[in-house]
Amino acid sequence: MAPPWTNDPILQEYKFTNVYRASDRVSQYLIRRVAYFGDQSEEEIFFRTILFKLFNRISTWELFERCFGTISWKTFNLARYDAILSNELHRGEKLYSAAYIMPCPPFGAPKKHTNHLMLLDKMMKDNVPAKVANATSLEHVFSILRAYPSIGDFLAFQFAIDLNYTNLINFSEMDFVVPGPGARSGLRKVFRDSCGLSDEDVIRAMAEQASEEFERYALPFRNLWGRSLQLIDCQNLFCEVDKYARVAFPDANGSGRARIKQRYRSGLKMTEQWYPPKWGIKPSVPERGSCESEGGCQYRLFSEDNRLFRNVE
Repeated sequence: MAPPWTNDPILQEYKFTNVYRASDRVSQYLIRRVAYFGDQSEEEIFFRTILFKLFNRISTWELFERCFGTISWKTFNLARYDAILSNELHRGEKLYSAAYIMPCPPFGAPKKHTNHLMLLDKMMKDNVPAKVANATSLEHVFSILRAYPSIGDFLAFQFAIDLNYTNLINFSEMDFVVPGPGARSGLRKVFRDSCGLSDEDVIRAMAEQASEEFERYALPFRNLWGRSLQLIDCQNLFCEVDKYARVAFPDANGSGRARIKQRYRSGLKMTEQWYPPKWGIKPSVPERGSCESEGGCQYRLFSEDNRLFRNVE
């Protein structure tokens, strides 16, 4: 079925994330091409994951691959990586995703990307991969990352979730949540009165009650092959509500932002999805074509009966 898949003019015009964070294009790339592709030692998983997330841009990662082949802490040379990025910047190319605001670490280098490479180098030399691998909870991982300069609450939580996709750690996504600025603004727009609950408590209540609310309102929500909405997903959803309301309800109280930065671009290729094997998501049987398993669970994305994703049991 050809787009558009919705009659909502706001959804047609602007870019929004998937309901499940792990289904987003960049998260999918991280899981499939970075986290589970290559050396699965603690050091290498951490190095690849944080290097990717510091820029959070697929084209930057693929630039590294073209220049260095295998991306590895064992062969990492800060000066060489810095030179590659400096040359790309000189050519007018973007190095960072627009998804997050990435503060510059205070290491004194003239270029932001150099400081981020220095930050990663310091974390590796401080033995952070082993500290993360030995962490006792997702909150503990968050605290380890939060201790480093320029990594605030939001980034530390996002990085912890990304590391939790990998083989390095394996904590429940229902254990801990840190609302970002967008989510907090969305919460203000949704709830006039939270009855004394913290933002974290409201997000948890949403995650825990979502299934029964879908049933109560007869909403045909399809979860991720048995995986219900997690705290990180609901945190993201409040952020997306904030974005949507900027256009739909411009007078609603929130962060004060008045527009949505990114517009929807059609024509991006629909790809096979792949999730961490430890999640135990059972693959569906696609109605068209075939999927090859690469050690995890896959399914094809296609639209049918006005649904973008269809699960065939």
